[in-house]
Amino acid sequence: MKIVAITSCPTGVAHTYMAASALKKSALSNNVEIKVETQGSDGIGNPLTADDIKNADYVLFAADKPVEDKDRFIGKKIIEVPVTEAVKNSDILIKNIISGNIKSYTLESSSDEDLDDLLQTSSRKGIYKHLMAGFSNMLPFIIAGGICIGISFAFGITASNPQSADYNPIAGFFDTIGGGKVGAFSLIIAILSAYIANSVGGKSAFMPGMVAGLLANYYKTGFLGGILSGFVAGYVAILLKKLLNNLPKSISSLKGALLYPLFGLILTCLILWPIFMPIAKLMDLMVQGLNGIGASHKGIIGLIVAGMMATDMGGPINKTAGLFANAAFASGNPDFMSAMMAGGMVPPLGIALCTTLFAKYFTETERKAGKTCYFLGACFITEGVIPFAVSDPIKVITSSIIGAMVSGFFTQYFNIVMMASHGGIFVIPITNKPILYTVIIILGSVITALVLGFWKKFSVKN
Repeated sequence: MKIVAITSCPTGVAHTYMAASALKKSALSNNVEIKVETQGSDGIGNPLTADDIKNADYVLFAADKPVEDKDRFIGKKIIEVPVTEAVKNSDILIKNIISGNIKSYTLESSSDEDLDDLLQTSSRKGIYKHLMAGFSNMLPFIIAGGICIGISFAFGITASNPQSADYNPIAGFFDTIGGGKVGAFSLIIAILSAYIANSVGGKSAFMPGMVAGLLANYYKTGFLGGILSGFVAGYVAILLKKLLNNLPKSISSLKGALLYPLFGLILTCLILWPIFMPIAKLMDLMVQGLNGIGASHKGIIGLIVAGMMATDMGGPINKTAGLFANAAFASGNPDFMSAMMAGGMVPPLGIALCTTLFAKYFTETERKAGKTCYFLGACFITEGVIPFAVSDPIKVITSSIIGAMVSGFFTQYFNIVMMASHGGIFVIPITNKPILYTVIIILGSVITALVLGFWKKFSVKN
């Protein structure tokens, strides 16, 4: 049997490549020929050729965001699973493909979905996938924009303001390209909306989704408006494809260039226009509420966000916490970004430290993986914990959550402000309290290491 596969995750960093490695290993042990194309943050890796696809019995999409260049697979039998399924259960997945004990479908078209197919895929899993499509494309704007704003702050809080006495042109430059008027931040909501729309309704939904997202940003509806805009534009595109499917051939060629974008834009905005103002008022109340929370109560939210980040190591709960922090950030409240990042850094750093301090309770392979976790944790790649969590889930996950929650609480209690949503140690210098933030992350990591280490020691004795 021959299989070709695509792996991708929302951030395109860890799960993408871990899934590829797991699939290759399981295919080899089951005597299956496989070639895996990775669609990660650094582009396409190990690309599939036309012959690879032609000779494959199955095409496996282990992806949490839309697969790029899907037209290549028209006419092939497709199997779709979440990327975490390939990471954690690759052997079972390969065996089910061999036995035929897995659901597949033949890809007829990558863009012209009919309404019934759309409604079938718009389960909770489908909605999550569409959200992640928007989130993963929005993330670079938040990361780069936030770092640029953070750099401008390094010259002084008001150094980017031309009317300020301490104005600095360098600070002004970084604030302009990163900030919310014409810089990266000005496009966050539009990008979120456009790529959700594209994921739901295909390419014809992209432009209406983008314009609706710009309107959502103009009316200050925040991330809620961006998400709603994307889904409305996507479903409108699907509806138009259904309604305009039987046009005479003489004007059918105008669908893609004129009819879909024109009517898609008009219908999408007509639907959204009346509800943007109520959403804007809701978002304003939400932001005011978050800004008015006291230090101890903010600490509780930070505790929850960081704990969620450590729960499933890059899975849906982790991504939900990340989405909340980024959404609050996009709506003008960056407070919880520091808790999110601490919650993602503490588990791998804590596990790494545990394999050093309590080395005899780990195998040689685990000790080597622990050394790698120092680097992964420093880079805010929580997925480094997955191999440990698979072998000893209760102890590893529980200890990770405890350490992360402690760090998350203190990031908010001491009002640590992080202006980037990724980067780990490389962006700590742009926080308002870099030394204290570093101490808080180290504290959580030590707690995770000690809880896990003594738990293992106690378990061995008993």
